[in-house]
Amino acid sequence: MCAIAGIVKFDPRERVERSRLVHMADVQQHRGPDGAGLWMDGCVGLAHRRLAIIDVAGGHQPMSNEDDSVWIVFNGEIYNHAGLRREMQRAGHRYRTKSDTETILHLYESYGAGCIERLQGMFAFAIWDRRQRQLLLVRDRVGIKPLYYAFTDRELLFASEIKGIVASGGLKIKFNETILPEYLANRYVAGEETFYRGVNKLLPGHLLEWSVEQGCRVRRYWHPPQDSVDENIPLSARAHQLKAGLERAVQSHLMSDVPLGLFLSGGLDSSGLGAIMAPMMPHPVKTFAVGFAEREANELQYARLVSHAIGSDHHEVVVSAEQFMQALPRLIWHEDEPIAFQSSVPLFFVSRLARRHVKVVLTGEGADELFLGYDYRYRVTALNERIGRVYWKGVPRLLRRGITGALSRLPLPIQRYASRSVLAYEPGPRGVFFDNFSVFPESLQQSLFLDGRTMGTLDPYAEGLRYWEEHHGTLLERMSYADVATHLVELLMKQDQMSMAASLESRVPYLDHQVVEQAMQIPGDQRMKRWQTKLVLREALRQLVPQAVLTRPKMGFPVPFGSWMRGAFRSTLDEYVLGPRALDRKLFRPETVRRIVDEHVTGTRSHGDRLWLLVNLEMWLRMAVDGEEPEPFEERTERMAVSA
Repeated sequence: MCAIAGIVKFDPRERVERSRLVHMADVQQHRGPDGAGLWMDGCVGLAHRRLAIIDVAGGHQPMSNEDDSVWIVFNGEIYNHAGLRREMQRAGHRYRTKSDTETILHLYESYGAGCIERLQGMFAFAIWDRRQRQLLLVRDRVGIKPLYYAFTDRELLFASEIKGIVASGGLKIKFNETILPEYLANRYVAGEETFYRGVNKLLPGHLLEWSVEQGCRVRRYWHPPQDSVDENIPLSARAHQLKAGLERAVQSHLMSDVPLGLFLSGGLDSSGLGAIMAPMMPHPVKTFAVGFAEREANELQYARLVSHAIGSDHHEVVVSAEQFMQALPRLIWHEDEPIAFQSSVPLFFVSRLARRHVKVVLTGEGADELFLGYDYRYRVTALNERIGRVYWKGVPRLLRRGITGALSRLPLPIQRYASRSVLAYEPGPRGVFFDNFSVFPESLQQSLFLDGRTMGTLDPYAEGLRYWEEHHGTLLERMSYADVATHLVELLMKQDQMSMAASLESRVPYLDHQVVEQAMQIPGDQRMKRWQTKLVLREALRQLVPQAVLTRPKMGFPVPFGSWMRGAFRSTLDEYVLGPRALDRKLFRPETVRRIVDEHVTGTRSHGDRLWLLVNLEMWLRMAVDGEEPEPFEERTERMAVSA
């Protein structure tokens, strides 16, 4: 795993400044502590930081082809590079290294941008073609690896992390306020925009081509399948096919010249990987788990159960509230934007634990979106849609509006459930699926934003609805498709940035693109049926994982942030939500913010997720806009336990 960065000046007479490239690379040193490289050719400069995984002795970047006409910087792993290498050698290409990076170069020579179609893996890379005077930026199919870019009036900048672009000094830093409705609703920004005005993310499955003659062209080269394949295939046969696909993916993801392990939560997804992985390894799998002291936020007993079943060398870390809160500002700096998911913080701690033992880990990310694993999100939507067919058809619209308006007058316990039901929404995915599960639904945003300042500037559900409409399958299939294209991408950024903050490479076998294509062609009712989530995946793993794991309810990496804000860390809200610096930004109505805090602290309502977003936003603003440096958190030894 690595960091890449680059500058392309539009005027061929200008020269890239070496010092700027160095800054862009060095600010991302955590992604590549094993080495650094630069290549400059007049108006073009490429930079690289390396975490050596494959061909440790060789494989240094930037790398060129045989005649130095094509140069590349690459972040990721190409799992089928050995087969592609043989093909390229038969075609006459001469290799100087054993790295997968060189295979991409030779594929580009043979196929141009079409080389992407041949790659199996996770990747973000930049290729400069000296003959064509053309830059190619590419991001993998599902967005496992990040890539950002920005245009100024004089140059194109790109980097693995936004901080790399900021470090170039070529961009004036401004907060992109228009994304606030989407952030508050969904926790993240799903489209091309970011929190930095003028900095875009290259979307998954997309490539960008730039040249002086043709300018910038961004196009999509891949999207998940939209049609089920042979709906008459029985579940047992489908599960057998899926198991075989997962075994192939796990085997390919074990490619490494350095020690490799597994994140083990004790849930179905990671437990299945462990059970598949263990027989393929020449020694016991090293597994790593994380938990909190609070009982409701601790899954370690399930991780130990699975560890015993697969015979792994197991390691655990227990994170305290103090460690969590102390690390938070620095981890926001690592993520470059407010952290969407509270689970990012424990993910960093378990990554740091793993890095003491291995350099690569496999993780179970992606299975929930592919196989409809979110109990509440998917099951409630399916139930609402079923009840809604009768309610929306049988009750006049005017009466429905009156019922919706009356919900706020119900007792709070009843209101909590009624507001998630068909009584609160009109037909369609906007309300029933997207707004229903938003952190700050549109009705609350209307009372939150000061003078409607940012309301209406950007539809918070536009990206999700776009993917929803792109798919023409059933409700279940559309939910999966939209979440793979939006929600999952943010989870992958969490996975990438928190593991890379510890200089650890994470791999996601469930998101091997062949597994993704296989899963997305499974009918929705074989992925979730009669409120049973991950139906086909459970069947595929039934003989591999302990029964207690197969049938346990999903916890989802819980973090007791809300309870902390009522106790020892109540002052966090006074500083970052109610403090004068936060209120003086004039983004939100003070009375609405105070009400949210008061209701949460007194226990009248639970607003833990909302306060998480507000705290993160203010911390990010102080660093990105105000220019504050986050204090380094102490390298204290977390409380660790080991089980055989």
